[in-house]
Amino acid sequence: MLISKNDIIQGRHGKPILLDFGYKSNGRQKPVVIFAHGFKGFKDWGHFNEVMEYFIENDFAFVKFNFSHNGGTVEQPIDFPDLEAFGNNNYTKELDDLRTVVDWIENIQSTEIDKDQIYLIGHSRGGGVAILAANEDSRIKKLITWAAVSDLINRYPEAVIEHWKKEGVLYVENTRTNQQMPLYYQLVEDTLKNLDRFNIEHAAKEIAIPHLIIHGTVDEAVHVDEAKNIRVWNKNAEILIIEGANHVFGASHPYNNVSFPKDVQLVLDKTLAFIKK
Repeated sequence: MLISKNDIIQGRHGKPILLDFGYKSNGRQKPVVIFAHGFKGFKDWGHFNEVMEYFIENDFAFVKFNFSHNGGTVEQPIDFPDLEAFGNNNYTKELDDLRTVVDWIENIQSTEIDKDQIYLIGHSRGGGVAILAANEDSRIKKLITWAAVSDLINRYPEAVIEHWKKEGVLYVENTRTNQQMPLYYQLVEDTLKNLDRFNIEHAAKEIAIPHLIIHGTVDEAVHVDEAKNIRVWNKNAEILIIEGANHVFGASHPYNNVSFPKDVQLVLDKTLAFIKK
């Protein structure tokens, strides 16, 4: 198993993208699976390193990365030392980051990588961004969303938006790190400029590639109804609703288990079966 950790590629918005890439060298061509993390997420959260190994063992190349403005740095990719970057993140930057990662894959010099078979997994907000990206980028051939949001535009009440505009910043608490994480009003401005582009309903209706939707019934961060919305919009998508599963399917950070929680294992097995079709 060949895994390269924390490779640095240049993003389009002044911040680097930190990336892990790996595959099993056995002389066979392998599809590439890209994993996109969610809000307040990072590529090394919880069990994501073990998830990478799972797909590599099953003969896929695997890429996971930190969005350039997720709040991590090259020196400290875990957690959020760069809150200024976090506050200046937006959906344009995340879509550009994803496209940059796909561009990077196309330039890999290896006969064992099938660049014509690029599959995208997105978790939480990363799932919503993945739907938009899959609709825009024809190089993505299959899409899997785990606990994905169905709306990036209307996630905040009008009163919150008014306060946000007045103050210029909205703070969200990270209960794990005890940080007050800023979101600058530029996120709202960028979203308002791109209402059509960021419309997940429209994108989901347009997607022609295979799409698998997975969600838990007790997701505390993204209600299961959001998965059902996406399935209504994309009638060709497959959907798996896991009874009793939470937002991270039973995983946690830090992750020290020797085996996956049962809901994580179900998610992985279903995802693997889907992308092997």
